[in-house]
Amino acid sequence: MHSRRASDPARNSPAPPLPLTLAETAFLLDFDGTLVDIAPTPDAVTVTPDLPDTLQRLRGATGDAVAIISGRTIEEIDHFLPHIAYAISGEHGAALREAPDAAITHLDMPAPPDEWLRQARQFGAAHEGSIIEPKKNGLVLHYRKCPDAAGVFERFARELITDHTDFYVQPAKMAWEIRMKGVDKGKALRRIMSLPNFRDKLPIFVGDDRTDLDGVHAAQAMGGKGYLIPEDFATAEIFRAWLRQCAEMRP
Repeated sequence: MHSRRASDPARNSPAPPLPLTLAETAFLLDFDGTLVDIAPTPDAVTVTPDLPDTLQRLRGATGDAVAIISGRTIEEIDHFLPHIAYAISGEHGAALREAPDAAITHLDMPAPPDEWLRQARQFGAAHEGSIIEPKKNGLVLHYRKCPDAAGVFERFARELITDHTDFYVQPAKMAWEIRMKGVDKGKALRRIMSLPNFRDKLPIFVGDDRTDLDGVHAAQAMGGKGYLIPEDFATAEIFRAWLRQCAEMRP
């Protein structure tokens, strides 16, 4: 996803129309950069005071058809939004909790070699401001605080997986992510849309990054809507205001 200049007319265009009816709509939403603003570090994000109420009201209006699909773990989402979304898919679809009181299930996938994390931390120590974020099925190399090193981070990530064909390097927002093949947010969306509360509804997926494009395309293929920030909403704040408008609609 290419960033747009502030003068780009798309930034000044109106937000997408509100759904025609909430009772026939399912909301499947990214977390970082969408429900919350991007922060300098993953643990520094803040949830706006009105967001939990907005999501709870949407759950009531849609018959609990509200889900979060994130690259974070489900436990991390619970930390920031405890008992808010009905379903949560974490780690780009490698983990799923179908309901608030359900157990978390994980796809049977190999973990990345332990040596990768050791090498990555050694690499990160040589680049001030870098953040090395281990994942159950991958690794994220953040260069938000050292943006000039983006190319160096990419080369390191690609060299790390040279002999491991089950993994690939995915560009993310100010980061390079090493991910397991076979999981993405599009597959996660389809799994959630097969659940009873979501089935036969039109999905609305909203994200902000290249990793969200699979979710966008999956929602559109199912007859729903897929939106990206800043292409369709100029900022995450504007999206959250739109979401509040949705929550205030009659079901």
